[in-house]
Amino acid sequence: MLERSAMLNEISDMLLNSTLLGSLPPAEIKSAARYFNISQFEAQHVIFKEGDAGHYFCIITDGIVSVRKTNQDGESIELATLPKGRTIGEMAVLDGERRSATCIAATDCTLLLLSKEALNKMIEDAPKVAAKVIRAIAISLSRRLRMADGQLVDTPIYNTTIDFQL
Repeated sequence: MLERSAMLNEISDMLLNSTLLGSLPPAEIKSAARYFNISQFEAQHVIFKEGDAGHYFCIITDGIVSVRKTNQDGESIELATLPKGRTIGEMAVLDGERRSATCIAATDCTLLLLSKEALNKMIEDAPKVAAKVIRAIAISLSRRLRMADGQLVDTPIYNTTIDFQL
């Protein structure tokens, strides 16, 4: 029992120090912490692969993660290197689609994982806290989309009309 309590305190501390959920009140952090797990990955370990089913998302609490995508020629292209505080995998957990990129531990990493099942349980058990977690994820995704839009405007393809079909 003491071991689980110590782990919950460690997870709570990690969440308090995260950019994603650090603004939540301590009581809500403690409530959310019950649904997260800590996982460690050695450098060069694949965290998940592009095309995999998305069962969890991660908050990077230590280390650096490389985000890679395969282009039309089958080459793996690094899209980003994400440091402590950033998140990975949240799109697949929210929309149920497959992973859009491969994430690899560029260095030894410590991650907080929240599975789709744990998120659903949080929605049942602590809906107000779950709503704040989901809102924080949505805000994070929105910021990344705005940043990508800003980068896209500087590429030659932006001047071409693209027909997006949903």
